[in-house]
Amino acid sequence: MIDNNKGFSTLSVHGGEERNNEHFPLTTPIYQTATYTFENTASLHDFFQGKTPRVAEYGRYGNPTMAVAQNKLKALDNAESCLLFASGMTAICTAILSFCKHGSHIVITNDSYRRTRQFLLQVLGKFGIEHSFVEPSAQAIEKGIKKNTRLLISESPTNPYLRVIDLEAVVAICKKNKIKSMIDSTFATPLNQRPLDFGIDLVVHSVTKYLGGHNDILGGALLGKAHLIDAIKELQSIMGGLLDPNASYLLIRGLKTFALRMKQQNESSMKISQFLESHDKVERVWYPGLESHPDHKIAKAQMFGFGGVISFKIKSDLEGTSKFIDRLSIPQIAPSLGGVESLIEQPALMSYYDLTKEERQNVGIYNNLVRFAVGIEDTDDLISDLEKSLSQV
Repeated sequence: MIDNNKGFSTLSVHGGEERNNEHFPLTTPIYQTATYTFENTASLHDFFQGKTPRVAEYGRYGNPTMAVAQNKLKALDNAESCLLFASGMTAICTAILSFCKHGSHIVITNDSYRRTRQFLLQVLGKFGIEHSFVEPSAQAIEKGIKKNTRLLISESPTNPYLRVIDLEAVVAICKKNKIKSMIDSTFATPLNQRPLDFGIDLVVHSVTKYLGGHNDILGGALLGKAHLIDAIKELQSIMGGLLDPNASYLLIRGLKTFALRMKQQNESSMKISQFLESHDKVERVWYPGLESHPDHKIAKAQMFGFGGVISFKIKSDLEGTSKFIDRLSIPQIAPSLGGVESLIEQPALMSYYDLTKEERQNVGIYNNLVRFAVGIEDTDDLISDLEKSLSQV
């Protein structure tokens, strides 16, 4: 296996993959099996005593294709261990349940992924697990900690306003209070930010997004120190929810071009955000690479690139914003991000459709807010498309 000191593109292509596999395939094969056989009883003893390198004895505990994908992600995120799940939410929920119990308290930043917040609000409360929502800043996080706090959860950057948490400050706060930290780094990706290098305990990725990169799989990943991941694996082995072999294969394939795709998306998003900020029909732009972003200094200090998502408000109402989106010819309307195709959405009519205007505004979702997930199309084409539609606002 290639060592982890190589460049990021090299690790994306070769990291985590053995070269002397059976039959010497260049591409990691799909091990489409639910169970694994043993040659004899002695080999069974060897496996459970850790003397043989087999992945598992049953499909709910692991799969060789998935194991390669995990090793590749470990190399990219500089992690000791990795677990892959059937979705990002499965990863988040399993991690929370592994470290929290009745009477525990969780601090979570208030613009974290809506489904994560719903899990805390609608599910964990039934089991006596408390939570506090705080602003995405180290100061607010520290104020939110209680004696029974066991876990901090945040995204960095967050969704949709791309707030960037000061990871060094957060790590110091968590260590001081002896609580675990979990950062959802989906928007950043390992290319742009590696929270584990700052001392964060657990990193979450929706591999559905940039890591898979082609909008054709659902999956989630948890990375961190081996002893923490082992604790989560115990619960995963009971609950299931692993990434299936075919999706693991597609993730490996997607990771081969991950660095190339992400660099293009970083560059395009920077240029597009600058264009939008200078346009007289745009009210405000949120992108960590812009000096106007509230966390620009933090992002510049701890990120290698600023990602492929831009949020902005245009000078219009709900209907006018919808018409602006409908006039675009390249981005397609969809709720995801991170793939090769550009996607765009009006959060008020996508993730928050079920709320009233007042309820949306209370959580910072305005009728004229747009989230643009930049793909790998030519930057000039995307800007021209935006310009044409904005001219009619």
